[in-house]
Amino acid sequence: MRNIIDLDRWEEIMMTITRNKTRSILTAFGVFWGIFMLIVLIGGGNGMRVLIGRSFSSFATNSCFVSSHPTSEAYKGFRKGRYWSLNVKDVDILRSNIPEIAYIVPMLFSRRGDNNILYEDKFFTGGVKGVMKDYENIEHQSLVYGRFLNDIDVNEQRKVCVIGIRIYETLFAKGEDPTGKYIRVDGVYYQVIGVVETIDSDINIGGNAEETVILPFTTMQNTYQTGNSVHLIAMTGKPGVKIQTIESAAERIVKQNHMIAPNDAQAVLLINAEKLYKLYENLFIGIDLLIWIVGLGTLLAGVIGVSNIMMITVRERTGEIGVRRAIGARPYDIMGQVISESMVLTGLAGMLGISLAVYVLELMNVGVTSAKGYYAGFEISFWTVVGATFILLLLGSLAGLAPAFRAMNIKPIDAIREE
Repeated sequence: MRNIIDLDRWEEIMMTITRNKTRSILTAFGVFWGIFMLIVLIGGGNGMRVLIGRSFSSFATNSCFVSSHPTSEAYKGFRKGRYWSLNVKDVDILRSNIPEIAYIVPMLFSRRGDNNILYEDKFFTGGVKGVMKDYENIEHQSLVYGRFLNDIDVNEQRKVCVIGIRIYETLFAKGEDPTGKYIRVDGVYYQVIGVVETIDSDINIGGNAEETVILPFTTMQNTYQTGNSVHLIAMTGKPGVKIQTIESAAERIVKQNHMIAPNDAQAVLLINAEKLYKLYENLFIGIDLLIWIVGLGTLLAGVIGVSNIMMITVRERTGEIGVRRAIGARPYDIMGQVISESMVLTGLAGMLGISLAVYVLELMNVGVTSAKGYYAGFEISFWTVVGATFILLLLGSLAGLAPAFRAMNIKPIDAIREE
């Protein structure tokens, strides 16, 4: 405690550091740049994690999707390249044979036509999707107006629809409640019962939900005359169930139902959201590791520069240190002085680097927030700053260790030789 508040000691440290200002500034810059890069890389990595993670935020991560594709193997009299399609019966069979399924939803899609969605004199070009009530448990959507589809809409084949927010913004006045009003979609009128928006997402099934009209599955079956065909089946697993288990079972059952060779790797298309999410997580584990390696490597290079300069400083002060030893200075006093100078130089440069890095991250947040409309997450936690500061001081003390031992070994006779 006495050494911490020793004003003479601090004055001497500052005099030593400022004795050669250019050299001290250039040396400190290496530490400044190293810690600056480390903090910016960590914060940037966190921001990229948030931005890319939003691509998965709309979908249940324990979900998978099944669709059909021409066969690649001849099987039981059927030729290679045979076209086939999923049907409503597949949904019932999968539901009854795979108890691990929490929700299963058949889906239909319509090709997007030019200006196919109209309201009064306004029009929009968007997609059309037919789903069941449970689809909201697979692709999470936020209601802006009204409600989502329910079982009655599906069972009674009601001509109702839920529209995406971008369709609403094009067809209706700002602040106008569209529920109860009728829009024309591909020549047929539907009553709007809700408006949805999704968290910004790069992943979508059958088109961006904000640019899509969602119809009851049965209504779309009749209107578009799709019969029992299903374009895609979406499923989620119960809590604790790996979706890979459901995916494998679903592939096997579908192949049996449609006379597809068990070894046909092309006929049944499978999209595993859980696998994509794990890939994303593993990617950022690698990115985080790379960030720390690059950041700490850059910081270490700066600290080595501090150590070299402190070694030169000790050599220049051989006479001064020898005189101190002659008048009774103890070895650990000399050693403590040199390590303190190294830590102060490293600490000042590091604190400036951390402060500038946090400021830069905040500017990045402001820029993304203004462009995207949501907080990006280019930030670092308080404990990360504390950890970086601890590493900084530790490296600063280590940087002064070799010069301190050299200074401690200087004898009074060295001062005479220096003279």
